[in-house]
Amino acid sequence: MTDVQILKRLYNDYTKKYLRNIIFSLFFSLILAGSTSAVAYLLDPAIKQLFIEQKKHLMLVVPGLIFLAFAIKGISLYIAKVIMIGVSMDVTRDIQLDLFSSILNSDTKVIENKHSGKFISNLSNDVGNLTTLVSTVILNIFKDSFTLIGLLCVMFYQNWKLSLFAMIMIPIASYAAKTLGKRMGKVTTQQMQRAGILNSYIMEILKNHKLAKIFQREEYEQDRANTIIEKLKENNKKMNIVFVRTSPIMEVFTGILIAILIYLSANLIAKNELEIGNFFSFLAAMMLAYQPIRSLATLNIAIQMGVSAARRVLPIIDNVPEIQDKENCKELILENGEINFNKVSFNYSDDGLKILNNINLNIPGRKMTALVGHSGAGKSTILNLIPRFYDSNSGDIKIDKQSIYESSIYSLRKNISLVSQDTTLFDDTIYNNIAYANVNASMSDVKEAADYSFASEFIEKLPDKYDTIIGENGIRLSGGEKQRLSIARAILKKSSIILLDEATSSLDAETESKIQKAIHFLTKGRTTIVIAHRLSTILNSDAIYVIDKGCVIDHGKHDELLKTSQTYRNFYEKQLKKS
Repeated sequence: MTDVQILKRLYNDYTKKYLRNIIFSLFFSLILAGSTSAVAYLLDPAIKQLFIEQKKHLMLVVPGLIFLAFAIKGISLYIAKVIMIGVSMDVTRDIQLDLFSSILNSDTKVIENKHSGKFISNLSNDVGNLTTLVSTVILNIFKDSFTLIGLLCVMFYQNWKLSLFAMIMIPIASYAAKTLGKRMGKVTTQQMQRAGILNSYIMEILKNHKLAKIFQREEYEQDRANTIIEKLKENNKKMNIVFVRTSPIMEVFTGILIAILIYLSANLIAKNELEIGNFFSFLAAMMLAYQPIRSLATLNIAIQMGVSAARRVLPIIDNVPEIQDKENCKELILENGEINFNKVSFNYSDDGLKILNNINLNIPGRKMTALVGHSGAGKSTILNLIPRFYDSNSGDIKIDKQSIYESSIYSLRKNISLVSQDTTLFDDTIYNNIAYANVNASMSDVKEAADYSFASEFIEKLPDKYDTIIGENGIRLSGGEKQRLSIARAILKKSSIILLDEATSSLDAETESKIQKAIHFLTKGRTTIVIAHRLSTILNSDAIYVIDKGCVIDHGKHDELLKTSQTYRNFYEKQLKKS
């Protein structure tokens, strides 16, 4: 999009709805412009009638009018800014909500392909620049334009010859601003990219701080941080230098302008073409015009910063998920929960190797099916295709003879629960983490789920019990405790299909025994697909599929596979040795 198209888009989507408030703010900007102009104009009668003609009856009137003009100027400026602050906060909220909604509804691959730190940079830094563009810039454009027009009127009223000369300042300032604005847009883009890298790095360190300590990589990470922060510092330095570059340019030019004006004014006064009162009023108007001219000159920089931010934010907001409901999709109605994969192929990128290659699976309803194979064989990908975290490249997946691609995503995911080895919890209370599966659940429902998952054993020992804050991703809990909360959450959902992705890995024997009992309750009478390396889970399965390099190479029950499948037998023997 061009700059003009971006500005139109921002106006239509985020500013137009607050047009009434903006107009109200512009009304006070007009009052501000009038009062500022009045201050410059009143210097003429003040000098002429008070100092030269010494009219005593005006000794209180003229100063009173000047005071009134300043008071009106201050109050109108305050009101205009307060109104636009409200608009600014509303616009910030709207953009952040749209951005967050787009991120939340993005395809899984979109989120996984971009570091979360960069999304945070979009939500904070970029939105801040966008807000400045669609709110503060609008106020300054009109406020300073109205003020400049008013002051120019005063200047022309006092002496048109001097005014024509003074107006040379405006196009020169505009040219300088345009040049600096282009440079600022480029530097700002680099600065936002650096800020995103820093956010990403900080999140990585906070997540992996134990790893850095145990491998004694503090010095290495300090060096990395120094490099990233140094580059960000240099970019910020460039940006601020470009931003303040207008000041010396304007100061030097203003100095030259005033010096020449004083020389010209002295000649005009000598020729009786200009009175001393007119000169001081003109000079005051010109000096007061310096601020709006400077502000307008730097607005192009703020506009370029905002447009640059928009080029990063709007594509995220405009992103249309590939995985979405088809037109006239139907609600998925489950009876037995039988799942069938029919010639399904999948790869994560167009030029990548196939992760799944023309596989067929018949997963019986209300029974447990295990997927066995080496790491990278495609087992987890199979699980991810069922709730449509990804869509297959070819083939079809049916549940009770209903294609999941012809069913609504909501009705599909409503019937599925997922428990994986990478337990995901929120920095919230135990109660809220379990109730996340069903926000309408009562305390008794949550406690019942905790009882069946054996989570109540440790919850009841905590000082705050179900009100205990567990920290980021449950950092205050052990691995087994986090897993039991995850299972409790799945139990509370009461879904018909359960997906277990190595849910019992890396647990001690006692904890695993409890988890297995919890899983047994969770999966009883439900369609369950389990990926596990533990023999106990595999032995209890009603059907086992052996996956290798994205293909189904064998299937059957445990005893059958020991006789017919060399790959499964090798896998089983390795497990025996480990145990």
